[in-house]
Amino acid sequence: MTFVMYLILFCLVLGLVAIASNPSPYFAALGLVVVAGVGCGLLVGHGGSFLSLVLFLIYLGGMLVVFAYSAALAAKPYPETWGSRPVLVQMVVYILAVSVVAGLFWGGWYESSWVLVDELAESSVLRGDVGGVALMYSTGGWMLIISAWVLLLTLFVVLELTRGLSRGTLRAV
Repeated sequence: MTFVMYLILFCLVLGLVAIASNPSPYFAALGLVVVAGVGCGLLVGHGGSFLSLVLFLIYLGGMLVVFAYSAALAAKPYPETWGSRPVLVQMVVYILAVSVVAGLFWGGWYESSWVLVDELAESSVLRGDVGGVALMYSTGGWMLIISAWVLLLTLFVVLELTRGLSRGTLRAV
């Protein structure tokens, strides 16, 4: 199972490199959805199955809005893809940078820290995220209200930034 966790982490790094090196908003939004899926797989591997499901569903809803904005604001009808030369050069540079940083910190990582949460206790009755779900429902109401307020404020900021001089949804008539 440790090999699967290393594979998921490798896919996460490759997805982040693909997002960072691509100038096109179409492929960057697609890469963000893939990285969100891999990140939720990483959470499942560490025992947070309910948290990863909720996070993935909420994140996919947000990414649908972001993809709609990026598709509407894209200037190029035929953007550069992941196979084009400038994007491949940037990807190689980012992969080399990540490899150098990983090589510097390689001695501090231990393989036993990537053991799954459910494999640590043989006589465990509950999954790893059940206590967090109960805590979220009992004391997390204020965080839900604050998060909704922040999302509403972010929506108005994005609408204000993308409206232009005389057009948009918040214009004065």
